[in-house]
Amino acid sequence: MSGPLSAPPPLPGARTGRDPARAIKRGPRQVPAEVVAATQRERLFDALVHTVAEKGYASARVSDICTAAGVTRPAFYALFAGKEDAFLATYRHGTGVLLRVMDQAYADAPDWRSGARAALGVLLDILASVPAFAAMAIVEIDAAGPLARRERSDLLGRFARFFAEAPKPLPDELVGAVVGGVYATIYRYVSDGRVAELPGLLPVLSYFMMAPFLGRDAADAELGVPVDPSAQVSAPCAEPQR
Repeated sequence: MSGPLSAPPPLPGARTGRDPARAIKRGPRQVPAEVVAATQRERLFDALVHTVAEKGYASARVSDICTAAGVTRPAFYALFAGKEDAFLATYRHGTGVLLRVMDQAYADAPDWRSGARAALGVLLDILASVPAFAAMAIVEIDAAGPLARRERSDLLGRFARFFAEAPKPLPDELVGAVVGGVYATIYRYVSDGRVAELPGLLPVLSYFMMAPFLGRDAADAELGVPVDPSAQVSAPCAEPQR
């Protein structure tokens, strides 16, 4: 296990695009241009997640995203080449946050088994607590084009990091199949509108994830590990929405 990680930034979609806390204050002291751009970028991340989750990627317009963020179209195009570029940037940022939180959960655990379970549990909790991001990143990415789907393939490949210390090394193809199976189950729940139920999948998905490495008999114990609702992540890495 590795050492502690710094606190991650907010997950896109955990706040609204027009969050008053990120309003650009007018006054005699001019806000630096780089601060304005960074704030607008954050607001557009959140606005894109909510807009795409509500309307679908194909129906979401740049003007819809700008309105939800309280940002002008010129400001949008100063940051992104278009809707696809904004989607990809939001996806990369959001999945980067997810991986950092999962890495922290894994690093804090005493052994591989508990670390892998903790990383999976955090992933399920985060997606359940920010359903707009789950819809955008898990389901709507299919409509965002080949570059987005390539980003998803790259992300799934990075999940192999959580199996590097498994007690029984297995071929990369089998690790990929395990990751793909977990992802397919998450996809089905998100696409069916059952995002809130994701944390309850932890025992079954942990069993599925552990069995190839520990054997079925040893993995059976995962089915008896209770899900503690009080330990689930709420509005991860973010301030409460206003």
